[in-house]
Amino acid sequence: MRAKLTYALTAAVLVVYFVLVGSRGVLLIEAGTPLTVTFGVAVLILPVIGLWFLWKNTQFARKAGRLAAELDAEGGLPVDELRRTPSGRIDRDSADEIFAKRKAETEDAPDDWRTWFRLAVAYHDARDTPRARKAMQRAIALHDGKQPEAA
Repeated sequence: MRAKLTYALTAAVLVVYFVLVGSRGVLLIEAGTPLTVTFGVAVLILPVIGLWFLWKNTQFARKAGRLAAELDAEGGLPVDELRRTPSGRIDRDSADEIFAKRKAETEDAPDDWRTWFRLAVAYHDARDTPRARKAMQRAIALHDGKQPEAA
């Protein structure tokens, strides 16, 4: 729940920031000189890109959360069997062991979104965020019945 509140607060702050930046872009365009109009248009592009990025990330998080809830209802969420350091961080060797197990499961059932979801969690635990995101995107695509992109 804390992560959701943090995300919502961060998103709200970003939206306010995008509105402020956008208003500055409009002011620059209203000045009417070629230079200020050029800068104004450039400044307006930043909030558009930011809003698009925020929207895509929010959609991704919602879909991943929906899959997590469904997998939890089935009793299929991965059990946290990772060893931790005294400070509470995940032991790298432990994460690698679990990753190898999850990868083998995914290779045995490559069309099952559940195995891809668990692989995404294993990638995340191994601190490989880009691959975790790709694996989760594949899980979402398989769940939604879409043809996933080649890995």
